[in-house]
Amino acid sequence: METLKLTKQLISCASLTPNDAGCQPIIAERLKKCGFKIESLRFEDVDNLWARYGTKSPLMVFAGHTDVVPTGPLTAWDSDPFKPTERKEFLYGRGATDMKSGLAAMIVAAENFIAENPTFPGSIAFLITSDEEGPSINGTKKVVELLESRQEKIDYCIVGEATSEEQLGDQVRVGRRGSLSGKLIVLGKQGHVAFPHRADNPIHSSAQTIFELTKEVWDEGNEFFPPTTFQISNIHSGTGALNVIPGTIEIDFNFRYGTTLTVEKIQQRVTKILEKNKLNFDLQWNNSAQPFSTKKGKLIAAVQQSIKTITGLEPNLSTGGGTSDGRFIAPTGAEVVELGPCNSSAHHVNEHVRISDLEKLTQIYQKILSEIF
Repeated sequence: METLKLTKQLISCASLTPNDAGCQPIIAERLKKCGFKIESLRFEDVDNLWARYGTKSPLMVFAGHTDVVPTGPLTAWDSDPFKPTERKEFLYGRGATDMKSGLAAMIVAAENFIAENPTFPGSIAFLITSDEEGPSINGTKKVVELLESRQEKIDYCIVGEATSEEQLGDQVRVGRRGSLSGKLIVLGKQGHVAFPHRADNPIHSSAQTIFELTKEVWDEGNEFFPPTTFQISNIHSGTGALNVIPGTIEIDFNFRYGTTLTVEKIQQRVTKILEKNKLNFDLQWNNSAQPFSTKKGKLIAAVQQSIKTITGLEPNLSTGGGTSDGRFIAPTGAEVVELGPCNSSAHHVNEHVRISDLEKLTQIYQKILSEIF
């Protein structure tokens, strides 16, 4: 199984973000052998690979990342996370699911398709980065900017993220929600707990605001996106002493939102709640991802048909989950779909992928190429 062999090779590279650790040279060598033009693009500490076969339109891009998240304590793993290990029907290792198996399947699918169709009417490319699990500043974003400056237009893109739930192909992402984070600092006055009238406890004064923010119904969602969610991720306050009223409280929070709200509307509503409760505050915002969705067209139809042919399933079309590098590609006008293995063990200890899914995923990707071209 060629996909299994390549997945093992990639897992063996300890590519903790943003370190590629030799994955991209392995990939580049394979693609070069079947006719791809290779460009290695390094931006600061991030390695990126742009590989293209053909010069004609339409351009179909497979996008992915070689970097992985930290392993955590090695003692928690049943085997070395960077020594791919087969146990029963699964392959274990960091990146097995997210997303080295997806990368391997895309590469083998492209090799097989080109071998059978060397003069197909269009182009295939790979956009691979080592900066997806990190800040995502010098990876796909920078490569897309370069392609845009060269007027190299992507028509269709499949991101190999782990999107399936219970069975391979039961779910694909056709968009992603936006991600808006905030850091709220509520100002009070430090003092002795025995003399509260001489202090102003910001924990107490912000309690009502926290309650209102968590109970607010921000929207009802729409046909493409679920309702907007608000979550507090961190609260920091106090000096560590039991007899000191703190002078400030810091509250980190995040919105995941669709297209029914804009960033400006969310910010206005949050500010209105804060001002209504007469808080003395400072608020900093960071919008790290805009929402996007791909309308039903040639790519979604090709993905649906390919999954049904190989697995017999009718995939659920979803915009849930976290963010992905698809958010940098979709604004160019490309149709973007995310499709990969089951995601239940992504970022977990003992991350794994079902071995039998590797061949099926390769067949699905190859069938998609046949449907597009």
